[in-house]
Amino acid sequence: MSAVYYRRKKNKKYNRRRALLVIVLILLVAIFNADSIWRFFYPLPYHELTLKYARAYNQDPYLLSAMMKAESSFNPKAVSEKGARGLMQIMPETGQSVASELGYRNFSPDQLFIPDININIGAWYLADLDYEFNGNVILMLAAYNGGRGNVTEWIAADKSGGIKDIDQIPFPETRHYIQKVLMYQKIYTRLYSQGGG
Repeated sequence: MSAVYYRRKKNKKYNRRRALLVIVLILLVAIFNADSIWRFFYPLPYHELTLKYARAYNQDPYLLSAMMKAESSFNPKAVSEKGARGLMQIMPETGQSVASELGYRNFSPDQLFIPDININIGAWYLADLDYEFNGNVILMLAAYNGGRGNVTEWIAADKSGGIKDIDQIPFPETRHYIQKVLMYQKIYTRLYSQGGG
């Protein structure tokens, strides 16, 4: 066998070892920087506003952030097919009603594109749902997504004493929304709650 053959064989072995070393280094960097990588995919824009209104209405800031991620991917200019607006995807009628409760004068639905106003209204509305549904987060989120009237009907139709499980929600879209928000809430809580955010 020629020297060229042995050199090629040696180079292949060397390249495989080098590739393996690079993979191991990448894995080590990923393991030791896992939170940084996760935070890249789960950022907390508008965190100060979220904290401000979460405190004001006694709500979990990570739940509010999870809702914003699920509702608009933190896009303050987002508009749904049904006309919901802003970070927390608030319907103009809901925005008008809550704005009046909060004392906003001359409220316009376009103000729902302003993060400060949108988060304030969304957090107040969630706190109102919290009160109505006795802190049942599944029902709060179901009402936020599927409408409080629908949830009230579901509870009235349910003979077991109330909806306690996501699987009992009759709207598949709402079930999926709740699962997504609760998953995001767990991720945000783990990433940011202990001195990280």
